[in-house]
Amino acid sequence: MNVLFISGFATITTDPEASARFYVDTLGLPLENDDGYRHSNEIDGTRHFGVWPLSAAAQSCFGTDVWPATVPAPTATIEFDVDDVAAAAAEMEAAGYTLLHGARTEPWGQTVARLMSPEGVLVGLSYAPWFRE
Repeated sequence: MNVLFISGFATITTDPEASARFYVDTLGLPLENDDGYRHSNEIDGTRHFGVWPLSAAAQSCFGTDVWPATVPAPTATIEFDVDDVAAAAAEMEAAGYTLLHGARTEPWGQTVARLMSPEGVLVGLSYAPWFRE
């Protein structure tokens, strides 16, 4: 697997309003609000930073607004951009890791497979075309 760059980092929150007060109001980060997901591709040092509601992360991983009790809830997500998401996902499985879902294209155009890291971070193996332009 050839990780090209970290394409995104987001904290995952069960209290989006408290997190918005912290990141937007107190730290002054220029985060857009898309239905509760606050994010920016304009903060130096990262290609994408976000504050992702746990319900939205659950929807993206499992197709439901509730994170399953059988999987520890993450408090952060990091995405590593790769050339071939399906091949990277297969490498992770071959190394003994369990995917939450295989490679698929999200409605916003990103191809991603997700799994949990040993310390409980939601990890995405990603292809985000807008970062390649």
